[in-house]
Amino acid sequence: MDDWIVWLLVTVGFGVAEALTLSLFLAPFAVGALAGTVASAAGADLLPSAAVFAVVTAVSMLLLRPVARRHLRQPSTTRTGTDALVGRTALVLQPLGGPEGLGQVRLDGEVWTARTEGLDEIPAGSTVTVLEIRGATAVVTD
Repeated sequence: MDDWIVWLLVTVGFGVAEALTLSLFLAPFAVGALAGTVASAAGADLLPSAAVFAVVTAVSMLLLRPVARRHLRQPSTTRTGTDALVGRTALVLQPLGGPEGLGQVRLDGEVWTARTEGLDEIPAGSTVTVLEIRGATAVVTD
């Protein structure tokens, strides 16, 4: 079997492994193996092809790893759980008011205890906006 075919199989192996892990750790090795494939197909022996593999892998690692690290450190833009409820509107079921500002709202099809902060009473049937979720209580404003 020709050397370039072996290099091509190594390239595919690293590429598939990278696609399965999505860590951007094996991608530089796949790029280096592809360079080794090209060198071998151009007529280079095993040692020069391996040197091309090592150099291209090292350069790819130096260029790609900082990008991968920045990408992995970015906060998720998808809000889940109670964080996803912040900013949504809710329907007041029991008036919000009194000394504690407590009442009930329907938020995403569920009944939540709600509290207003610094507002007068909000009558039933009104629409409010969720400011935050504290435990099992939605803090709302009109």
